[in-house]
Amino acid sequence: MRKGLLCAAGVLCGVFLATGVSAGKGGADSKARVLSPMRIAGAFALTGGGAALDREAADGAKLAVKEINAGGGVLGRTIEFIVKDTQYRADEAARVGKQFVELERVVAGIGFADTDSVLAIGPSFQARGIPFVSVGATSPGLPQQVGDTLFLACFGDNTQAAAGAEFVLKNFGKTAYLLWDKDMDFTVLLAGYFKTHFQSMGGSVVLEDRYDDRTTDFSGHVARIKALPEKPDFYYVSAMPYNVGEVIRQLREAGITGPIMGGDGYDTPDLIKMAGPASDNVYFTTHALMDPEHGTVPIRNFIAAFRNEYYRSPANAFAALGYDAMRLVADAASRAGSAEPAAIRKALEQTTDFPGVTGSITFSPGSHVPRKGVTLIRVKEGRLTRAGEIVPREPPSP
Repeated sequence: MRKGLLCAAGVLCGVFLATGVSAGKGGADSKARVLSPMRIAGAFALTGGGAALDREAADGAKLAVKEINAGGGVLGRTIEFIVKDTQYRADEAARVGKQFVELERVVAGIGFADTDSVLAIGPSFQARGIPFVSVGATSPGLPQQVGDTLFLACFGDNTQAAAGAEFVLKNFGKTAYLLWDKDMDFTVLLAGYFKTHFQSMGGSVVLEDRYDDRTTDFSGHVARIKALPEKPDFYYVSAMPYNVGEVIRQLREAGITGPIMGGDGYDTPDLIKMAGPASDNVYFTTHALMDPEHGTVPIRNFIAAFRNEYYRSPANAFAALGYDAMRLVADAASRAGSAEPAAIRKALEQTTDFPGVTGSITFSPGSHVPRKGVTLIRVKEGRLTRAGEIVPREPPSP
């Protein structure tokens, strides 16, 4: 007997529940088997520089586990979600990865919103053939770098950069100033993809600049901008969640008032908290607008369930990505009819039109990165507002 589980997002999870009754040698008198839990790893930077995104993702995943278990679990098993803090350190992510696969004996894993952490943990899961779904590491080359056990629940940086390029060309103009954090894979890749797509459509980058991840004084960057013979139409700044607010604040205080565009690293309350009124006229690409009034129906339902569980609203879209990643793994195990890692990996690869809160997800043997719509956000008067949604034309190759 099987039935679907309706989740908080108001969509069918695709998780099927088995009775767990064994017919065995005991026939009609046999007792229901108590199956061991399905152990799933949760690897997150709950402290350190990535915590603003990963804490939300972890809470979203925990909510999904609670709902799935309340509905009877997966294949008659409950999910045991084992969460570990990697402290936003690559060495700790690598250590935790080995612990998950060697000691905890997990059948799948989810986690991380940053590329460097996924690159650190990925080899341990790949070596054991255990699937790992990244909630928000947006480097589209990750599956090729790590191997066929890695999947992304989010779009790739090439997709969000292309969406940002198409948006600014349409709304702001053809000349750009480009600035990026040179020490992080995410920010370097995002800036590169943006430049490639922007120029392919006729845009011109009038000045490129970069900064060290620990930079606190951007006066030199400001001076180079002001030395330009003409102001660019907008400023594309590829930054991390923990430094984007400071970059923007200093640009605005120096009198640079034009539109600023960036990626999903901006999707943190720290942007407005650190930049204050300077964050107005800032735009960024992300996975969904977490708005209880103007978000999609699945988003509104998810926010209501999240509030009911945690007595607060989700801080950003990474909460919904964590929720989607956990449901993806549960759905794959259900369709596979097995909690074996190889079966879950194969079923993940065969996922078609999975109804995620952050959008429909489809994988294939040739692509472990879903092509999803990109939400454009505008900061206006201290609030995040929806500026549009774009599925970009032919984004740059990974």
